[in-house]
Amino acid sequence: MDGRKLGLSNLDKVLFPATETTKGEVLHYYATVAPVLLPQLEHRPLTRIRFPEGVGGISFFEKNLPQGAPDWLGRVTIDSRGSRGGDQVTYPLVEDVAGLTYLANLASIELHVPQWRVDANLTPKNPDRLVIDLDPGAPAGLHECAVLALAVRERLTDLGHDTSVPVTSGSKGLQLYAPLDGSRSSDEVRDSMREVAQALTKDMPDLVVWKMTTNLRKGKILLDWSQNVAAKTTVCPYSMRAKERPTVAAPRTWDELERETQHPGVLRQLDFEDVLERLDRDGDLMDAIEH
Repeated sequence: MDGRKLGLSNLDKVLFPATETTKGEVLHYYATVAPVLLPQLEHRPLTRIRFPEGVGGISFFEKNLPQGAPDWLGRVTIDSRGSRGGDQVTYPLVEDVAGLTYLANLASIELHVPQWRVDANLTPKNPDRLVIDLDPGAPAGLHECAVLALAVRERLTDLGHDTSVPVTSGSKGLQLYAPLDGSRSSDEVRDSMREVAQALTKDMPDLVVWKMTTNLRKGKILLDWSQNVAAKTTVCPYSMRAKERPTVAAPRTWDELERETQHPGVLRQLDFEDVLERLDRDGDLMDAIEH
């Protein structure tokens, strides 16, 4: 694979018991979706959530390069942001199918990345995209997220972000992405998105909250602007999610969200088979914000 030899193991191991989805099927999904997933991972330090016993078993976040990682797997060492001791983390950089497959073979089901990349000298750059995470508090769900997403799109357009892409998260809510020109720092983007969240909370108080306080969120949508902080990561578009069934953080069209506002219940989280079918039909919807 990509001129590398990889030893894959336990392909029949069930990672999603509810659907009997095996590790081999997870590997197949990632290899198949690689042409559109790799551009999202390129030059971004990669954090993984590993599930060695499947989604019902033990799991852990892994930032550092795995022990025994092959020499050919890309990597970057970065000061641990927010660490008082000045610790460093050596993250993998995934640039090809071989690297993606190596990590997926370690049961790295979820892939999380920041909104910035490193340059040719492995130095962190300013973010090249912004993200807003819409996180519903029960009983709110995807319908309320769709209503709010359309309002957020209007605010982003007013700020000069004419192109944005919604992504159903594969969990409860959705994210909105928009491209940036790299001229602003993560802190500047964070502050701008916080102002959007505060303004929408004022205009739509029955639907939106901007503060993280849990007891404020029942039946409302947390408009999470903090995902733009440099030290934070968001699940990568096209990454699988470790939920009961093998869902995916899936790019959607604005037409789909508008239909949901008119016909509640038509929008749902997509699984990996849905995503592969849609790619054949619609192509890469994230391409709209790639430079």
